[in-house]
Amino acid sequence: MPQALHAGRRRMILGGLALPALARAQPAPQASSPSASSPWPDRPVRLIVPFGAGGAIDTLSRTVANAFPALANGQTLVVENRAGAGGTIAGAVVAGARPDGATLMMADLAPNAIGRELQPSLGYDPMRAFTPICHLINLPLVLLAPMALPVTDLPGFLDLARRRGDMVYAHPGIGYVGHLAQELMLRRAGLTMTPVPYRSGAEVARSLLAGETSSSIITVSTSLPFIREGKLRALAVAGRQRHPFLPEVPTIAEAGGPALAGFEAQGWHGIVAPAGLPAPLVEAANRIFNAALRQPEVARVIEQTQASQVVGGSPADFAAFLQAEHARWAPLIQAAGIRTE
Repeated sequence: MPQALHAGRRRMILGGLALPALARAQPAPQASSPSASSPWPDRPVRLIVPFGAGGAIDTLSRTVANAFPALANGQTLVVENRAGAGGTIAGAVVAGARPDGATLMMADLAPNAIGRELQPSLGYDPMRAFTPICHLINLPLVLLAPMALPVTDLPGFLDLARRRGDMVYAHPGIGYVGHLAQELMLRRAGLTMTPVPYRSGAEVARSLLAGETSSSIITVSTSLPFIREGKLRALAVAGRQRHPFLPEVPTIAEAGGPALAGFEAQGWHGIVAPAGLPAPLVEAANRIFNAALRQPEVARVIEQTQASQVVGGSPADFAAFLQAEHARWAPLIQAAGIRTE
C-alpha cells in the first residue's frame, strides 16, 4: 500500500551556523574555461530549480549563477524556481524544452532518476529525458534521534525498534533521499516503522525536538546546529565515510552489524539539459560548471554553509552516477509501495 501523508505539521525557523571548511570528496577536474569562440553560451541560459526560493538547492543554484558570467562569455545564468510535485514539475519543463543549450536544470533524485517509479503516470521518463552535464555536489546524511529516546548508538536504536515494534520515523517528503535511506536501513535490518512525512528537514527536526517521532535521516547541514547544541543525538552517518564535522559519529555500515555492511546513501545535485543536447554544447557546459566549482565562493557555500562535498567530473561520470542511483532506489520503491500519487 502507498505510504500515507501525516496531517499535523508546524513551522520552525532554524538559526544560521558558521561551519568550518569541509574537505572535498574529490577535486573538480582542472579544465580551462571555454573561450569566446566556444559554441556555448551565446545568450542567457535558464537554470530551472525544482524547489522554491530560499532553500539549500536554491542557494546553491544562485551561487553557481553568480560565478557563471565570468566563465561563460559574459552570459548570465537565470535561476527560475519551479517548485511542486517533488520536483517533477520542473523536470517536465526541462524534459519538454528544446535541446539548444538555453535551458538547464539543477538535478535532484526524484525528478531526474526515480520519478517514474514514484509516480507511474509521470509524463516523462527521467532516465531518458535528460542529458547529464555535471555532478556538482553530494549532501551527507545523518540518522538522528531525540535526546529523550533511551539509546545512545545505532545498535541500541535497532534493538529498541525490535523490542517496541511501534516506532515512527520522520522524513522530509515522500521519495526524498532521507525517506528512502531510512526505509532501506530498516528493511536491511529486518525492521518496520511507520513513516511520517513533513515538508522540510527543518520540520523534521522540530518533530524530533518535540518527541513526536523517534528518528530521521536528514542532511548534516540541517542537523548540525541541533547536534552541537546537544538537542538531538547523531546515531550514525549514512555515507561511506565519517563526516569531518562529526568525526566521532560512526557510519551506518560501521555500527549496524552484518545486515548493514556496505550501507551508503547521500543526497546530491547536478546539472542536466534536455535529451539530445549536441556534444559540443555538453562539453562546453561541463567545462564551465567544473570551473565554477573551483571558484572560492562556490566552494565555500558548498563546503561550509551546506556541509557538503564538491564533486565535479565528466558528463559520462554523471550519467553513470544517475544510472547507479536509479538501480539503487527503484527496487526499494517498488518493494515498499512508495508512491506520490
